[in-house]
Amino acid sequence: MIDFKKEANEIKDLLISIRRDIHEHPEVGFEEFRTSERIKNFLKAEGIEFKEISKTGVCGIIRGEKTGENKTIAIRADMDALPIQDMKTCKYSSKVSGKMHACGHDAHTTILLGVAKILNKHKNEFSGNVKLLFEPAEETVGGAQYMIKDGVLEEPKVDYVLGLHVDENVSIGNIEIKKGVVNAASNPFKIKITGQGGHGAAPHTTVDPIVIASHMVVALQSIVSREISPVNPAVITVGTINGGTAQNIIPGEVTLSGIIRTMTKEDRSFTIKRLKEVVNGIALSSRAKAEIEIEESYPCLYNDDSMVELLKASASEILGNENVLEQKAPHMGVESFAYFAMERPGAFYFLGSGNKQKKTTEPAHSSLFNIDEDCIPLGVAIQCLTAFNYLTK
Repeated sequence: MIDFKKEANEIKDLLISIRRDIHEHPEVGFEEFRTSERIKNFLKAEGIEFKEISKTGVCGIIRGEKTGENKTIAIRADMDALPIQDMKTCKYSSKVSGKMHACGHDAHTTILLGVAKILNKHKNEFSGNVKLLFEPAEETVGGAQYMIKDGVLEEPKVDYVLGLHVDENVSIGNIEIKKGVVNAASNPFKIKITGQGGHGAAPHTTVDPIVIASHMVVALQSIVSREISPVNPAVITVGTINGGTAQNIIPGEVTLSGIIRTMTKEDRSFTIKRLKEVVNGIALSSRAKAEIEIEESYPCLYNDDSMVELLKASASEILGNENVLEQKAPHMGVESFAYFAMERPGAFYFLGSGNKQKKTTEPAHSSLFNIDEDCIPLGVAIQCLTAFNYLTK
């Protein structure tokens, strides 16, 4: 039996050096040119077949040499950084002003490169294929959907997908995973309210869009509190209100913007429908006009039961049963792995990177975010064993 944990630890220093190099040179969505070259050069050096896809994305493939079933499992890592100034003090902090790997994608990319190196070494011991999906622009537009449109799940056809995310809220040496819905769906929205402006001392001669917008903000909250089942998490947040130029002027126009987050396809459709009805109803009753734009953004991320069981069994071999934890509730954040999981059964889990002693518990998307790099070989070993078990059992 292959000892993937031992082999991952043998290349730990190499992996940490790769992660730190990527961390020092962060690139935001669809600008990951240096990162992409780093990945391609690594795969080339390992003799792994690859192709460029979706501008800066990369798809590698390891073809098993053993006779048997021709199944294909894809393993995904996102590549992009965030437009955040790195404020932590360490020798590998970002060298690019205003950009930072504040969500751990540098670690995800590094882990997948480690997986590539080790599984390629053992390709004579499994049949089928391992696809290596390096996804660009996860944080911005969801690069997964572009990779899917460009055929990344075909030729050979992918049967299952596997993904992870480092998590500062999960202690090093543990993972969290759950069946069913893992992350919320997102629908950003914008509402433009057109009324009739005028003098602040003569409101009866106007149709005041600020008052109308205020009614809308309050009314939208009742959709979640009174129309969605209380056991189903959902959020409608109005994040901006813009309108007006002076204290004594009633403006002619106000814009609102915000997000909808839901956990089921049914709640997503219902909430969008009700937002439109509530906004249009208030506008009509107030003699105003409302224009509504709702984006069809990231979908819900659903885990496949059988893949979760396979992952749990594999992770237990690496970490021990007691360190494979159940994720108690879905995360309200979004994750573009959901696009892959909509197309193929998949499993997505959270790899513990939190360690108070090493000061790696600062929240993701913050300027002080960092990881305990001991999580990297653990992630490599879990991904390797899960893929190997899928292809051989």
